[in-house]
Amino acid sequence: MPTSKKRTVPAFKSEKEEAEWWDSHPEVLTKAFESTKRQGMLRRLLVPGSKPRTRTVTIRMPVADLEAAQAIAEQKGLPYQTYIKMVLHEAVRRQRV
Repeated sequence: MPTSKKRTVPAFKSEKEEAEWWDSHPEVLTKAFESTKRQGMLRRLLVPGSKPRTRTVTIRMPVADLEAAQAIAEQKGLPYQTYIKMVLHEAVRRQRV
């Protein structure tokens, strides 16, 4: 049975040495990223002083409307939440004028 070796990041003497090490060991960062993702710990970084560009919301809507949006989104090759966001954005944009 193969054993999983945990690779530690060594101390580097220079940026060049560090860059070469990361270039030759991309699996270390990939595994760390996947582990963090599985744990639900990925977060988008914000520039200090900036506001988040999006916010998560929960909305109740009629099942028929949701199903229609899902069908249209599938025809367009989009995730349905992206499609709903696009439709809402366009409606808000028209109302602002």
